[in-house]
Amino acid sequence: MENSLILIVEDEPEIAQILDAYLVREGYRTVRAADGETALQHHALLSPDLVLLDVGIPRLDGFGVLARLRQAGNTPVIMVTALAEDIDRLSGLRLGADDYVVKPFNPQEVVARVKAVLRRARGGAQESVRRFGDIEVDFQAHAAFVLQGDSRRPIPLTLSEFRILAYMIRRPTHAFDRADILDACLPESDALARTVDTHISNLRRKLEELGQTGLFSAIRGIGYRLSEPK
Repeated sequence: MENSLILIVEDEPEIAQILDAYLVREGYRTVRAADGETALQHHALLSPDLVLLDVGIPRLDGFGVLARLRQAGNTPVIMVTALAEDIDRLSGLRLGADDYVVKPFNPQEVVARVKAVLRRARGGAQESVRRFGDIEVDFQAHAAFVLQGDSRRPIPLTLSEFRILAYMIRRPTHAFDRADILDACLPESDALARTVDTHISNLRRKLEELGQTGLFSAIRGIGYRLSEPK
């Protein structure tokens, strides 16, 4: 993971310099952008491995940049911002952020988050396709399908829903704790653990609409499993 290119999008020079110094010390390459438009240009030209993205930047705020990045692909993104309200965190995560760091922050914590997000991203890329029953997950295409005869019907998932399905399909009979699901798929505050229930409910409904019933069993006091053991 060292030598990965990190795009730092931050309009406060001192903060950008601190992040740059800590990342370089850990062996990462860095490039900086002080506004949203420049960030998108750097992303298109340099294809960074991860983006550290401030929300309050000029010429297109962080949420706007994140939305454009998600239209272009699945580059891991960590939001770095002074916005600490749950609604702001949910907005970033709903748009597809991989993690969320609130200012003021410990630069060493940011570096640790960078390492963790890169590790998760590369772990998912090691395997191309996984099938369970009639469900197929394509990790590289970031898409999921229901197989029906000779057809592959796409499952209309949000990014968070896809991450949960991709995470749980690797061990479909394992009982996953909500905290594990949060850490692996929705790495936000423990205060948002309730969002796991919402995402699971939406996943279950979408699969049932495509004929896949009996999935995502609730395990009292623990969390969820994708399928009951046979």
